[in-house]
Amino acid sequence: MPSSELLRRSSPEMNMSSNAEQCPSSPVELEDPNVIKSKSSVDECFRSDVESSGAQTGDPAEKNEGAPAPANTVPAGTITAMGFKVLVLLAVQNCSKNLLMRWVMKEKPNFLTSAAVIGVELLKLVFSTSYILFVDKRSIGSIVQFMKDDHRNSILLAVPAAAYSLQMSLEYVALENIDASVFSVLVQTKLLATASFAVFLMGKTIKKVQVISLVLLTAGVMLCNMKNQNVVLSEEEEKGRMTGMMATLGIALSSGFASVYTEKVIKAQRNNNVARQNYSLAYMQVQLALVSLVIIGLYACIKDYDAIVTGGLFQNFNTGAFLSIFNSAIGGLIVAAVLKFADAVLKGYATAISVILTGVLSMVMFGTRLPINYFMGIINVVCAVLLYNARDLDRNVCGSNPTK
Repeated sequence: MPSSELLRRSSPEMNMSSNAEQCPSSPVELEDPNVIKSKSSVDECFRSDVESSGAQTGDPAEKNEGAPAPANTVPAGTITAMGFKVLVLLAVQNCSKNLLMRWVMKEKPNFLTSAAVIGVELLKLVFSTSYILFVDKRSIGSIVQFMKDDHRNSILLAVPAAAYSLQMSLEYVALENIDASVFSVLVQTKLLATASFAVFLMGKTIKKVQVISLVLLTAGVMLCNMKNQNVVLSEEEEKGRMTGMMATLGIALSSGFASVYTEKVIKAQRNNNVARQNYSLAYMQVQLALVSLVIIGLYACIKDYDAIVTGGLFQNFNTGAFLSIFNSAIGGLIVAAVLKFADAVLKGYATAISVILTGVLSMVMFGTRLPINYFMGIINVVCAVLLYNARDLDRNVCGSNPTK
C-alpha cells in the first residue's frame, strides 16, 4: 500500500478535508448554527424551549435542524388542513385588528390606552386559564405550582412583557395618526430591527436570502411612505403623520429587542427551567399575562392615577374600543395555535396576506387613496416577508444535491 494512502486512512483530519473537497462550496449546503432565525413573539421562544425538553408539539424540524426528520414529519412550508385554517384565521385577525383599531382611533377618542392594554391582558389571562381548566382539564393549583417552580423566568419576563405592553400602547398612538394600510407595511420593519439586534447583541450572522429580503423590505417601506404629490396636508396633519410613523417604528424596535432578549436571556436559563413538557403553552400565556399586568398596572397608576380615580379605569370606552380589546386578546390565542400547528414559513404567508388585505380593505372602508407607488412597495414588502421566513430557499431553487 502506498505511504500516501496509508497516511490518508490514518488521519481523520485529512479524511474530513477530503470529504469537504468533494462537497459543493456553496454556503447553503451546510447549516450555520449562528444563522439568525426569525422570532415573532415571546411564545415562540417558549415553544422551542418546550421542544428542547422533549415535548412533541409544533414543528419537529425546529428541534434539531441537523437531525434527519422522521418519516411522518410534514416538510417546512407545507400547508396541512389545520395549517390552512390557522393561516386564514391569523391573516384575518391581523387585518381586522389593524382596521378595527384604526376605525376606533380615527375620531381620536378620549379613553386611557393603558386601560386598553390592561383589558387585553386580563382577557388573555381569562382565556388561557379557561383553556387550562376545560381543555387541559387541570386545576388552578397547577398554575400556582408552575409559577412557583418557574419564578426565575417570571422575573426575566419583565423586560419582554414591558416591551410588549409598550407595543400595544404605541399601536393606539400609531393608528390614531396614520392609515391602517401604511401601518401594516411600516410595522414590518420589525424584521430589520430583529436582524440588527441579533447581529449586534448576539453576534449572529444572517443568510444571504435574508439580506436580500431586508433590502427589499427597506425599499418597499420607502415606496409605501412616499408622499402623494396630489394630496396637500396641513401642518397639524403632517405632524400627526410623523407621530404615527415614529410610533410604528417604536413598535418595530421594541418587538426586535424583545425577541432577541428572549432568545439570549431566557433560553440561557433552560437548564434551570421546570420540565416544560408537563405544561402546555397556555401556562406560559398565563405567566406572561400576569407579569404584563403588574407592569402595565404600575404604569397606569403612575401616569393615569388622577384620571382613573376621577372617571374610572374604562372611562369613555365605546363598543368599538371593547371590540378592539377582545380582538387583540384573541390574537394571542391564535398565535399560540400558529406555534403549535404551523411554522415560520406559514406565518410569513399569513403576514403577507394580511398586509394585502389591510391595504385593499382600507380603501373600501375609509376611502384611503393609495397611489401606484404604494402597490409597488407592497409587492416588495410581501416578497421580503416570504423570503425572510423561507427555509433552504437556495437549495430548493438551485436544486443542488450534495449526494450527486
